[in-house]
Amino acid sequence: MSADLLHLIDAALATVEDPEIRRPITELKMVKSREVVDGVARVEVWLTVSGCPMRDTITARVTDAVGRVPGVARVEVALDVMSEEQRKELRAQLVGHDEREIVFTKPGNLTRVYAVASGKGGVGKSSVTANLAVSMVQQGLSVGLVDADIYGHSIPRLLGANDAPTMVEGMIMPPSAYGVRVISMLPFKPGGVSQPVAFRGPMLHRALQQFLADVYWGDLDVLLLDLPPGTGDIAISVAQLLPQAELVVVTTPQTAAAEVAIRAGMLAQQTNQRVAGVLENMSSFPCPHCGEPMDLFGTGGGALVSETLTRELGNDVPLLGRVPFDVRLREGGDEGRPLVASDPDAPASTVLAEVAGRLGKRARGLAGMSLGITPAGRL
Repeated sequence: MSADLLHLIDAALATVEDPEIRRPITELKMVKSREVVDGVARVEVWLTVSGCPMRDTITARVTDAVGRVPGVARVEVALDVMSEEQRKELRAQLVGHDEREIVFTKPGNLTRVYAVASGKGGVGKSSVTANLAVSMVQQGLSVGLVDADIYGHSIPRLLGANDAPTMVEGMIMPPSAYGVRVISMLPFKPGGVSQPVAFRGPMLHRALQQFLADVYWGDLDVLLLDLPPGTGDIAISVAQLLPQAELVVVTTPQTAAAEVAIRAGMLAQQTNQRVAGVLENMSSFPCPHCGEPMDLFGTGGGALVSETLTRELGNDVPLLGRVPFDVRLREGGDEGRPLVASDPDAPASTVLAEVAGRLGKRARGLAGMSLGITPAGRL
């Protein structure tokens, strides 16, 4: 076997990423062996668990990468399973610690964290969150999405994220949909979507903490959290667990909805959070017959929330955008096809893409973040 050919195969394998961890399989020590005999490349790969849902994807990626190497006529891929010791080493390599901590609060972490909130249900907050996440991915960002509405989780349906996460030594590998890494309460319920979640406040806090600490998120540009409506346990827990999280308040144009949304934004005053902006959903849209704007849910709600929060909080809370009413936004959610993916040129998709760009492309920096440094004399 030529050393040069083996070197080329190693280089090809270094381009193969694990679809869940998103790092090269060579870096993760997942290549068990490789050899070439009479033009046939035989590669053995370690899987993290025996029932790995990505086994076919890994096999296909290895076959494709090695098959492109000059001198390789055929590729044979064999799969084996890591030992418990190997999985422990992998976990240590990925998270760098044994105790469970939230990486987003570590000094120097540059992930932007947005908690999408609303005062009441029915304003399309989850649909907006799902579409913002997909749009950010389309713009080249690495995005994670936490379905923090433990009782009323809906993100898996909206994104078609139906795969269960993979467990590796207590570390949760989240499934992906449209390039968004997603975690929700749904896959942890034996009874499926119809099973209720009967948690009190402390259990809600613990569930959210596990979503943040036990999930391997990788290096994210943006982490979105879809909060339940109102200012209850989860909203407070987010402020405690992710003090740097910024709020994005969703409302409809209706004054009654706007007044409730203001209360969701005003929570920032008590939790010392920043409100990144307001998003008005279900705004006016052109009549399909005459082209005149139709205001199904009134007008001015987003502006009212923006102006009130700016005045009360003492800093600028911009109106990020007004998403026109589009029944396909709802239909796409029911079918697991976000509108920004199925029709990126739709008016609603255009507004959502602009907001996603505005939030996601803000420079990641250390301003306002704890660096874990204590001044001399204050130890």
